[in-house]
Amino acid sequence: MLNIALFGPPGAGKGTQSQLLIERYNLAYISTGDLLRQEITEGTELGQQVKEIIAHGSLVSDEIMVELIEKRIVQSADRNGILFDGFPRTLVQSYILDGLLLKLNTQLSCMLSLEVPNEELTKRLIERGKSSGRSDDTEEIIKFRLQEYENKTSPVKGYYEEKNIYFPINGVGKIPDISKRLDKAIELTLQKEWFNLVLSGPPGSGKGTQGNMLARKFNLYYISTGSLLRKEVKADSEIGRRVKDFIDVGDLVPDEIVIQLIEREMKLNNQAGGFIFKGFPRTVLQSYILDGLLRKMSMNVSCVIELSAPTLEMIKRLDRRSRSDRARPYDMSTELIIHRLEEYETKTTRVMDMYKKQNKHMVINAMGSNDDIFERLSIAVESAMKKAR
Repeated sequence: MLNIALFGPPGAGKGTQSQLLIERYNLAYISTGDLLRQEITEGTELGQQVKEIIAHGSLVSDEIMVELIEKRIVQSADRNGILFDGFPRTLVQSYILDGLLLKLNTQLSCMLSLEVPNEELTKRLIERGKSSGRSDDTEEIIKFRLQEYENKTSPVKGYYEEKNIYFPINGVGKIPDISKRLDKAIELTLQKEWFNLVLSGPPGSGKGTQGNMLARKFNLYYISTGSLLRKEVKADSEIGRRVKDFIDVGDLVPDEIVIQLIEREMKLNNQAGGFIFKGFPRTVLQSYILDGLLRKMSMNVSCVIELSAPTLEMIKRLDRRSRSDRARPYDMSTELIIHRLEEYETKTTRVMDMYKKQNKHMVINAMGSNDDIFERLSIAVESAMKKAR
Protein backbone atom coordinates (compact mmCIF):
# COMPACT_ATOMS: atom_id res chain seq x y z
CA MET A 1 0.00 0.00 0.00
CA LEU A 2 1.03 3.59 -0.64
CA ASN A 3 0.39 5.28 2.71
CA ILE A 4 1.21 9.00 2.84
CA ALA A 5 1.08 11.47 5.71
CA LEU A 6 0.65 14.99 4.33
CA PHE A 7 2.22 17.39 6.77
CA GLY A 8 2.37 21.16 6.99
CA PRO A 9 1.25 24.20 8.99
CA PRO A 10 -2.17 25.86 8.67
CA GLY A 11 -2.44 27.54 5.27
CA ALA A 12 0.21 25.35 3.61
CA GLY A 13 -2.26 24.03 1.04
CA LYS A 14 -2.79 20.50 2.37
CA GLY A 15 -6.48 20.46 1.47
CA THR A 16 -5.92 21.39 -2.17
CA GLN A 17 -3.02 18.98 -2.67
CA SER A 18 -4.80 16.17 -0.81
CA GLN A 19 -7.64 16.15 -3.32
CA LEU A 20 -5.19 15.95 -6.23
CA LEU A 21 -3.20 13.14 -4.61
CA ILE A 22 -6.15 10.93 -3.72
CA GLU A 23 -7.45 11.13 -7.30
CA ARG A 24 -4.06 10.55 -8.91
CA TYR A 25 -3.04 7.56 -6.75
CA ASN A 26 -6.47 6.13 -5.83
CA LEU A 27 -5.99 6.74 -2.11
CA ALA A 28 -8.50 6.81 0.73
CA TYR A 29 -8.53 10.22 2.42
CA ILE A 30 -8.33 10.37 6.20
CA SER A 31 -8.75 13.78 7.78
CA THR A 32 -9.20 13.56 11.54
CA GLY A 33 -11.41 16.64 11.48
CA ASP A 34 -13.64 15.18 8.77
CA LEU A 35 -13.89 11.86 10.61
CA LEU A 36 -15.05 13.58 13.79
CA ARG A 37 -17.61 15.70 11.95
CA GLN A 38 -18.93 12.66 10.08
CA GLU A 39 -19.51 10.69 13.28
CA ILE A 40 -21.35 13.65 14.82
CA THR A 41 -23.50 14.17 11.70
CA GLU A 42 -24.41 10.48 11.51
CA GLY A 43 -25.35 10.50 15.20
CA THR A 44 -23.36 7.37 16.00
CA GLU A 45 -22.62 6.36 19.58
CA LEU A 46 -19.04 7.48 19.08
CA GLY A 47 -20.29 10.72 17.48
CA GLN A 48 -22.40 11.50 20.55
CA GLN A 49 -19.34 10.91 22.71
CA VAL A 50 -17.23 13.23 20.54
CA LYS A 51 -19.96 15.91 20.55
CA GLU A 52 -20.03 15.98 24.35
CA ILE A 53 -16.23 16.17 24.57
CA ILE A 54 -16.10 19.13 22.17
CA ALA A 55 -19.05 20.83 23.91
CA HIS A 56 -17.08 20.77 27.17
CA GLY A 57 -14.09 22.37 25.43
CA SER A 58 -11.94 19.25 25.77
CA LEU A 59 -9.68 17.60 23.19
CA VAL A 60 -10.71 14.30 21.63
CA SER A 61 -8.42 11.57 22.98
CA ASP A 62 -5.92 9.62 20.90
CA GLU A 63 -7.87 6.44 21.74
CA ILE A 64 -10.97 7.78 19.99
CA MET A 65 -8.98 9.10 17.03
CA VAL A 66 -7.32 5.70 16.52
CA GLU A 67 -10.68 3.96 16.64
CA LEU A 68 -12.00 6.27 13.93
CA ILE A 69 -8.89 5.94 11.78
CA GLU A 70 -8.85 2.14 12.01
CA LYS A 71 -12.51 2.01 11.07
CA ARG A 72 -11.86 4.16 7.99
CA ILE A 73 -8.81 2.13 6.90
CA VAL A 74 -10.74 -1.14 7.12
CA GLN A 75 -13.47 0.41 4.94
CA SER A 76 -10.90 1.37 2.29
CA ALA A 77 -9.66 -2.05 1.15
CA ASP A 78 -10.42 -1.18 -2.48
CA ARG A 79 -7.92 1.71 -2.53
CA ASN A 80 -4.18 1.65 -3.24
CA GLY A 81 -3.38 3.21 0.12
CA ILE A 82 -4.22 5.96 2.58
CA LEU A 83 -3.56 9.71 2.65
CA PHE A 84 -3.45 11.00 6.23
CA ASP A 85 -4.21 14.71 6.63
CA GLY A 86 -3.80 16.10 10.16
CA PHE A 87 -2.43 12.92 11.68
CA PRO A 88 0.05 12.38 13.25
CA ARG A 89 0.40 15.78 14.91
CA THR A 90 2.49 14.73 17.91
CA LEU A 91 5.36 12.34 18.57
CA VAL A 92 3.03 10.07 20.56
CA GLN A 93 0.64 9.91 17.59
CA SER A 94 3.58 8.92 15.34
CA TYR A 95 4.19 5.85 17.48
CA ILE A 96 0.45 5.14 17.57
CA LEU A 97 0.17 5.32 13.78
CA ASP A 98 3.12 2.95 13.33
CA GLY A 99 1.52 0.45 15.71
CA LEU A 100 -1.90 0.74 14.07
CA LEU A 101 -0.52 0.22 10.56
CA LEU A 102 1.58 -2.73 11.77
CA LYS A 103 -1.59 -4.30 13.17
CA LEU A 104 -3.17 -3.89 9.72
CA ASN A 105 -0.12 -5.44 8.04
CA THR A 106 1.13 -2.26 6.37
CA GLN A 107 3.26 0.81 7.15
CA LEU A 108 3.67 4.50 6.36
CA SER A 109 5.45 4.94 3.02
CA CYS A 110 6.42 8.58 3.41
CA MET A 111 5.70 11.87 5.13
CA LEU A 112 5.42 14.79 2.72
CA SER A 113 5.80 18.15 4.45
CA LEU A 114 4.67 21.33 2.68
CA GLU A 115 7.19 24.00 3.69
CA VAL A 116 5.93 27.61 3.53
CA PRO A 117 7.44 30.69 5.28
CA ASN A 118 5.37 32.12 8.16
CA GLU A 119 4.93 35.45 6.36
CA GLU A 120 3.33 33.71 3.40
CA LEU A 121 1.19 31.51 5.66
CA THR A 122 -0.08 34.54 7.56
CA LYS A 123 -0.94 36.31 4.31
CA ARG A 124 -2.82 33.26 2.98
CA LEU A 125 -4.78 32.72 6.20
CA ILE A 126 -5.81 36.38 6.49
CA GLU A 127 -7.06 36.28 2.88
CA ARG A 128 -8.91 33.03 3.66
CA GLY A 129 -10.49 34.68 6.68
CA LYS A 130 -11.77 37.56 4.57
CA SER A 131 -13.36 35.27 1.99
CA SER A 132 -14.68 32.52 4.29
CA GLY A 133 -15.51 34.53 7.38
CA ARG A 134 -13.62 32.05 9.60
CA SER A 135 -13.24 33.53 13.08
CA ASP A 136 -9.91 31.79 13.70
CA ASP A 137 -8.15 33.46 10.76
CA THR A 138 -7.13 36.67 12.57
CA GLU A 139 -3.49 37.74 12.80
CA GLU A 140 -3.25 37.13 16.55
CA ILE A 141 -4.79 33.65 16.41
CA ILE A 142 -2.78 32.75 13.30
CA LYS A 143 0.47 33.60 15.11
CA PHE A 144 -0.57 31.37 18.03
CA ARG A 145 -1.56 28.47 15.75
CA LEU A 146 1.71 28.61 13.82
CA GLN A 147 3.73 28.64 17.05
CA GLU A 148 1.66 25.73 18.37
CA TYR A 149 2.34 23.81 15.16
CA GLU A 150 6.08 24.43 15.43
CA ASN A 151 6.23 23.39 19.09
CA LYS A 152 4.27 20.16 18.72
CA THR A 153 5.24 18.94 15.28
CA SER A 154 9.03 19.43 15.26
CA PRO A 155 9.55 16.09 17.08
CA VAL A 156 7.30 14.40 14.47
CA LYS A 157 9.58 15.68 11.73
CA GLY A 158 12.63 14.23 13.52
CA TYR A 159 10.87 10.88 14.02
CA TYR A 160 10.30 10.38 10.30
CA GLU A 161 13.68 11.85 9.33
CA GLU A 162 15.29 9.05 11.33
CA LYS A 163 13.24 6.55 9.35
CA ASN A 164 14.46 8.24 6.12
CA ILE A 165 10.89 8.72 4.85
CA TYR A 166 10.53 12.48 5.48
CA PHE A 167 10.35 14.71 2.38
CA PRO A 168 10.28 18.53 2.76
CA ILE A 169 8.38 19.99 -0.20
CA ASN A 170 8.51 23.65 -1.27
CA GLY A 171 4.87 24.71 -0.85
CA VAL A 172 5.23 28.12 -2.50
CA GLY A 173 4.21 28.61 -6.11
CA LYS A 174 1.47 27.56 -8.49
CA ILE A 175 -0.65 24.56 -7.54
CA PRO A 176 0.50 22.40 -10.52
CA ASP A 177 4.16 23.13 -9.71
CA ILE A 178 3.70 22.06 -6.08
CA SER A 179 1.88 18.92 -7.29
CA LYS A 180 4.85 18.01 -9.48
CA ARG A 181 7.19 18.31 -6.48
CA LEU A 182 4.95 16.00 -4.46
CA ASP A 183 4.79 13.50 -7.33
CA LYS A 184 8.58 13.44 -7.57
CA ALA A 185 8.89 12.60 -3.87
CA ILE A 186 6.27 9.86 -4.19
CA GLU A 187 8.08 8.34 -7.17
CA LEU A 188 11.30 8.27 -5.13
CA THR A 189 9.38 6.53 -2.36
CA LEU A 190 7.97 3.92 -4.73
CA GLN A 191 11.42 3.24 -6.15
CA LYS A 192 12.73 2.62 -2.62
CA GLU A 193 10.00 0.08 -1.87
CA TRP A 194 11.43 -3.39 -1.39
CA PHE A 195 9.73 -6.33 -3.06
CA ASN A 196 9.88 -9.55 -1.05
CA LEU A 197 8.63 -12.77 -2.58
CA VAL A 198 7.99 -16.06 -0.80
CA LEU A 199 8.33 -18.84 -3.37
CA SER A 200 6.57 -21.92 -2.05
CA GLY A 201 5.47 -25.30 -3.32
CA PRO A 202 6.01 -28.98 -2.51
CA PRO A 203 9.42 -30.65 -2.85
CA GLY A 204 10.20 -31.13 -6.53
CA SER A 205 8.02 -28.27 -7.78
CA GLY A 206 11.03 -26.40 -9.21
CA LYS A 207 11.42 -23.63 -6.63
CA GLY A 208 15.21 -23.62 -6.79
CA THR A 209 15.48 -23.37 -10.57
CA GLN A 210 12.76 -20.75 -10.88
CA GLY A 211 13.84 -18.77 -7.81
CA ASN A 212 17.34 -18.19 -9.18
CA MET A 213 15.98 -17.15 -12.57
CA LEU A 214 13.50 -14.70 -11.01
CA ALA A 215 16.21 -13.19 -8.79
CA ARG A 216 18.39 -12.42 -11.81
CA LYS A 217 15.55 -10.92 -13.83
CA PHE A 218 14.07 -8.71 -11.10
CA ASN A 219 17.22 -7.70 -9.15
CA LEU A 220 16.20 -9.66 -6.06
CA TYR A 221 18.46 -11.63 -3.77
CA TYR A 222 17.66 -15.34 -3.61
CA ILE A 223 17.68 -16.91 -0.15
CA SER A 224 17.30 -20.68 0.02
CA THR A 225 17.34 -21.96 3.58
CA GLY A 226 18.17 -25.45 2.27
CA SER A 227 21.22 -24.15 0.38
CA LEU A 228 22.41 -22.14 3.37
CA LEU A 229 22.14 -25.16 5.64
CA ARG A 230 23.90 -27.47 3.18
CA LYS A 231 26.80 -24.99 2.94
CA GLU A 232 27.13 -25.10 6.71
CA VAL A 233 27.18 -28.92 6.66
CA LYS A 234 29.75 -28.99 3.86
CA ALA A 235 31.96 -26.53 5.76
CA ASP A 236 31.63 -28.72 8.86
CA SER A 237 30.81 -25.60 10.87
CA GLU A 238 29.28 -25.66 14.32
CA ILE A 239 25.87 -24.97 12.79
CA GLY A 240 26.49 -27.62 10.13
CA ARG A 241 27.19 -30.29 12.74
CA ARG A 242 24.02 -29.31 14.64
CA VAL A 243 21.74 -29.55 11.62
CA LYS A 244 23.17 -32.52 9.68
CA ASP A 245 20.86 -35.12 11.19
CA PHE A 246 17.79 -32.98 10.48
CA ILE A 247 18.79 -32.46 6.85
CA ASP A 248 19.60 -36.11 6.19
CA VAL A 249 16.01 -37.13 6.90
CA GLY A 250 14.35 -34.02 5.47
CA ASP A 251 13.05 -32.74 8.81
CA LEU A 252 12.67 -29.09 9.80
CA VAL A 253 15.78 -27.51 11.32
CA PRO A 254 15.24 -25.62 14.63
CA ASP A 255 14.00 -22.10 13.91
CA GLU A 256 16.66 -20.31 15.95
CA ILE A 257 19.33 -21.64 13.57
CA VAL A 258 17.43 -20.71 10.41
CA ILE A 259 16.84 -17.18 11.77
CA GLN A 260 20.59 -16.63 12.19
CA LEU A 261 21.33 -17.65 8.63
CA ILE A 262 18.51 -15.70 6.99
CA GLU A 263 19.23 -12.51 8.95
CA ARG A 264 22.91 -12.73 8.04
CA GLU A 265 22.09 -13.04 4.33
CA MET A 266 19.64 -10.13 4.43
CA LYS A 267 22.15 -7.81 6.10
CA LEU A 268 24.92 -8.74 3.68
CA ASN A 269 22.76 -8.26 0.59
CA ASN A 270 20.55 -5.27 1.39
CA GLN A 271 21.62 -3.52 -1.82
CA ALA A 272 19.20 -5.68 -3.83
CA GLY A 273 15.65 -4.60 -4.63
CA GLY A 274 14.28 -7.20 -2.24
CA PHE A 275 14.47 -10.91 -1.49
CA ILE A 276 13.12 -14.22 -2.72
CA PHE A 277 12.64 -16.67 0.13
CA LYS A 278 12.65 -20.31 -0.95
CA GLY A 279 11.83 -22.99 1.60
CA PHE A 280 10.84 -20.47 4.24
CA PRO A 281 8.38 -20.09 5.86
CA ARG A 282 7.26 -23.71 6.06
CA THR A 283 5.14 -23.32 9.20
CA VAL A 284 2.80 -20.66 10.58
CA LEU A 285 5.33 -19.89 13.32
CA GLN A 286 8.02 -19.37 10.69
CA SER A 287 5.72 -16.90 8.88
CA TYR A 288 5.64 -14.85 12.09
CA ILE A 289 9.43 -15.07 12.29
CA LEU A 290 9.80 -13.86 8.70
CA ASP A 291 7.48 -10.92 9.42
CA GLY A 292 9.69 -10.03 12.39
CA LEU A 293 12.90 -10.26 10.34
CA LEU A 294 11.46 -8.05 7.60
CA ARG A 295 10.01 -5.51 10.04
CA LYS A 296 13.51 -4.96 11.46
CA MET A 297 14.42 -3.60 8.02
CA SER A 298 11.10 -1.72 7.55
CA MET A 299 9.84 -4.30 5.05
CA ASN A 300 7.13 -6.92 4.77
CA VAL A 301 6.12 -9.85 2.57
CA SER A 302 4.94 -8.43 -0.77
CA CYS A 303 3.73 -11.57 -2.47
CA VAL A 304 3.55 -15.36 -2.03
CA ILE A 305 3.62 -17.63 -5.07
CA GLU A 306 2.91 -21.33 -4.70
CA LEU A 307 4.10 -23.66 -7.46
CA SER A 308 1.58 -26.43 -7.99
CA ALA A 309 1.86 -29.82 -9.71
CA PRO A 310 0.33 -33.30 -9.14
CA THR A 311 1.85 -35.35 -6.33
CA LEU A 312 2.80 -38.16 -8.71
CA GLU A 313 4.77 -35.66 -10.81
CA MET A 314 6.65 -34.50 -7.69
CA ILE A 315 7.61 -38.09 -6.83
CA LYS A 316 8.88 -38.68 -10.40
CA ARG A 317 10.96 -35.48 -10.36
CA LEU A 318 12.52 -36.23 -6.98
CA ASP A 319 13.28 -39.79 -8.04
CA ARG A 320 15.05 -38.47 -11.18
CA ARG A 321 17.00 -35.97 -9.07
CA SER A 322 18.17 -38.78 -6.77
CA ARG A 323 20.04 -40.26 -9.74
CA SER A 324 21.69 -36.99 -10.75
CA ASP A 325 24.57 -34.87 -9.43
CA ARG A 326 21.97 -32.62 -7.77
CA ALA A 327 20.79 -35.42 -5.48
CA ARG A 328 19.97 -34.61 -1.85
CA PRO A 329 20.30 -37.12 1.00
CA TYR A 330 16.53 -37.05 1.46
CA ASP A 331 15.92 -37.97 -2.22
CA MET A 332 17.35 -41.44 -1.76
CA SER A 333 14.23 -43.33 -0.72
CA THR A 334 10.58 -43.25 -1.65
CA GLU A 335 9.75 -43.27 2.05
CA LEU A 336 11.65 -40.02 2.67
CA ILE A 337 10.16 -38.38 -0.42
CA ILE A 338 6.63 -39.22 0.72
CA HIS A 339 7.47 -38.03 4.25
CA ARG A 340 8.52 -34.61 2.92
CA LEU A 341 5.46 -34.29 0.69
CA GLU A 342 3.19 -35.17 3.61
CA GLU A 343 4.98 -32.63 5.81
CA TYR A 344 4.38 -29.95 3.20
CA GLU A 345 0.72 -30.90 3.00
CA THR A 346 0.15 -30.84 6.77
CA LYS A 347 2.26 -27.82 7.73
CA THR A 348 2.89 -25.52 4.80
CA THR A 349 -0.62 -25.44 3.35
CA ARG A 350 -1.68 -23.71 6.59
CA VAL A 351 0.87 -20.99 5.81
CA MET A 352 -0.59 -20.59 2.33
CA ASP A 353 -4.08 -20.28 3.82
CA MET A 354 -2.82 -17.46 6.04
CA TYR A 355 -1.37 -15.54 3.07
CA LYS A 356 -4.60 -16.09 1.11
CA LYS A 357 -6.46 -14.20 3.82
CA GLN A 358 -3.97 -11.33 3.37
CA ASN A 359 -4.62 -11.31 -0.42
CA LYS A 360 -0.94 -11.99 -1.08
CA HIS A 361 -1.17 -15.57 -2.38
CA MET A 362 -1.04 -16.79 -5.99
CA VAL A 363 -0.87 -20.31 -7.45
CA ILE A 364 1.19 -20.95 -10.59
CA ASN A 365 1.05 -24.14 -12.64
CA ALA A 366 4.46 -25.85 -12.32
CA MET A 367 3.93 -28.24 -15.23
CA GLY A 368 5.73 -27.82 -18.54
CA SER A 369 9.20 -26.66 -19.54
CA ASN A 370 11.29 -24.43 -17.31
CA ASP A 371 10.85 -21.58 -19.80
CA ASP A 372 7.06 -21.96 -19.81
CA ILE A 373 6.90 -21.97 -16.01
CA PHE A 374 9.27 -19.00 -15.83
CA GLU A 375 7.11 -17.00 -18.22
CA ARG A 376 4.03 -17.61 -16.03
CA LEU A 377 5.98 -16.66 -12.92
CA SER A 378 7.41 -13.50 -14.51
CA ILE A 379 3.93 -12.27 -15.45
CA ALA A 380 2.73 -12.95 -11.90
CA VAL A 381 5.72 -11.18 -10.31
CA GLU A 382 5.39 -8.13 -12.59
CA SER A 383 1.70 -7.88 -11.66
CA ALA A 384 2.50 -8.19 -7.95
CA MET A 385 5.23 -5.55 -8.20
CA LYS A 386 2.83 -3.05 -9.77
CA LYS A 387 0.35 -3.74 -7.01
CA ALA A 388 3.00 -3.45 -4.28
CA ARG A 389 4.61 -0.29 -5.66
